[in-house]
Amino acid sequence: MSNKGKFYMTTAIAYTSGKPHIGNTYEIVLSDCIARYKRLEGYDVYFQTGTDEHGQKIELKALEKGVSPKEYVDDIAGQVKAIWDLMNSSYDNFVRTTDEDHEKQVKKIFKKLYDKGDIYKGAYEGLYCTPCESFWTESQLVDGKCPDCGREVQPAKEEAYFFKMSKYADKLMEYYEEHPEFIQPVSRKNEMVNNFLKPGLQDLCVSRTSFKWGIPVDFDPEHVVYVWLDALTNYITKIGYDADGNHSDLYKKNWPADVHIIGKDIVRFHTIYWPIFLMALGEPLPKKVFGHPWLLVGDGKMSKSKGNVIYADDLVKIFGVDAVRYFLLHEMPYENDGSISWELVVERNNSDLANTLGNLVNRTISMTNKYFDGVVTDGKAEEEVDKDLKAVVTGTVAKVSAKMDDYHVADGISEIINLFRRCNKYIDETTPWVLAKDEANSARLQTVLYNLTESICIGATLLESVMPDTAKKIFNQLGAKPRSFDDLDKFGLYESGTKVTDKPEILFARFDVEEVYKQVEELTASQKTEEVASEEGGIDIEAKPEISYDDFMKMQFQVGEIIKCEKVEKSKKLLCSQVKIGSQVKQIVSGIQKHYSPEEMVGKKVMVLVNLKPAKLAGVLSEGMLLCAEDEEGNLSLMTPEKTMPSGAEIC
Repeated sequence: MSNKGKFYMTTAIAYTSGKPHIGNTYEIVLSDCIARYKRLEGYDVYFQTGTDEHGQKIELKALEKGVSPKEYVDDIAGQVKAIWDLMNSSYDNFVRTTDEDHEKQVKKIFKKLYDKGDIYKGAYEGLYCTPCESFWTESQLVDGKCPDCGREVQPAKEEAYFFKMSKYADKLMEYYEEHPEFIQPVSRKNEMVNNFLKPGLQDLCVSRTSFKWGIPVDFDPEHVVYVWLDALTNYITKIGYDADGNHSDLYKKNWPADVHIIGKDIVRFHTIYWPIFLMALGEPLPKKVFGHPWLLVGDGKMSKSKGNVIYADDLVKIFGVDAVRYFLLHEMPYENDGSISWELVVERNNSDLANTLGNLVNRTISMTNKYFDGVVTDGKAEEEVDKDLKAVVTGTVAKVSAKMDDYHVADGISEIINLFRRCNKYIDETTPWVLAKDEANSARLQTVLYNLTESICIGATLLESVMPDTAKKIFNQLGAKPRSFDDLDKFGLYESGTKVTDKPEILFARFDVEEVYKQVEELTASQKTEEVASEEGGIDIEAKPEISYDDFMKMQFQVGEIIKCEKVEKSKKLLCSQVKIGSQVKQIVSGIQKHYSPEEMVGKKVMVLVNLKPAKLAGVLSEGMLLCAEDEEGNLSLMTPEKTMPSGAEIC
């Protein structure tokens, strides 16, 4: 494979104010897809992401939780990283702005810019938006509120250091003109020029004294470095930039960045503040900043107050990682906002993944097993219809690469799906089931199945950047390996005589919208319970006398499976369950009729105290006890194993 040189890319660093929702998660999935495709093309990719962890908003949230700011950001940064890892993102470095090496360099950068005369001390009086951590003038407000987030602003006055933005405004405009590709899409560039550069840049506040959770200014410790000078510099500090000039080899190799992938709401900071900071430091500017659109629910942004937030881990629990990755990447336009709903995810999963892709792979392998004992052979019995299939398949590579290079990722994915659709059409055109009826058509049937297998291999290689696990499953089933990029436009490299799996796996199940909504309701109810418990700090109950370890060891707990359940006659509280525990079945009576119906009970795996002395309840013998949790309102929940466990498994 050809080596095309380095490719350094970053995401914006996620602000640690809370768990990222699916709209936030889109950025890491988009960036990962680009990184994986660049690696396929032969680039030496360095992919950086991470978290932004300082500021007044964090300080206030930590205070509300009763923890230190560091404890708070440690927790949220862990949640962010867990979501990024869940989505199978292949980043090379996860940065945190509380990292010691970053904080050290930010202090040095601040001092360097101060010594140069680009930072000066003054005072700020204006209107402040805490969520955005931004100062505004009266004229900049929209309906009296923050122009970025629409929230209330408060008057604020404090001593601060300022950066001389206007000093570099003309130089930045020049850079825009000389590098028309710098800001993508172009509409974002027009916004920056017309809304900010032409009206004139105001000097930027780069320190604060009204809170302490930030990086202290070395020579004036009452001040902490303000968010953007701290956060933006992570793109250089975390690859080894040194303000004294002793840069690491990693920095020398990778800077300038090839692309910053960011949300459209922070384009201003990345295309005005950030390049001006770099100009002041004497460092090259990034080659491109891509401001992607937002993922909306209906017509609006996600917010907890609206109750419309969707999280990646909830989607994954129902659809799986690759189906969620596919939806995010396929449904987001290049420039305009995208939309997500549970119905849309179901529709896209069923149409593209289950029907078009999954069905194609399953049919091809099943027919190969049925007609040729799983052996794929090139029968070399070509016909005219094969030429069009091959042209579509080999021609897809250039189309996908062109779209990916311009960050039109959704369009690139559509080209891959079109390849698989062409394969399905080819099956209809060649009718393998008809060919199989006549032995004389054996070579032709072999050729058809070979062409399908080869086409799937090429398509799966292109698909790897979108759905890495699915691509791996396809190759494993076909007994093949991903194709090198240089060979993707060559048809016929699948080794004739290769045996496919004799047990093809269903890649994607079809979903019913109503069933999905039932699962969503269960997830939502579970999360609300967790949130209430978290907010209230849990439940305290009256302590019982201590027991010894020997006392505890006398109790035998096992996993039981409820195989039958019915109401106890003449009782409004009791249910009688037949519980399979290993090879035995015990009858257990429980006072949970208010909380569970007999139908709900059947099939549940439960925690059972099995050596409790038998007793009669309402005249019915009970041979054990089902364990439940109870909240302050008396609601009961059966204790069930977190993972699948066999009946009879000991609980210890």
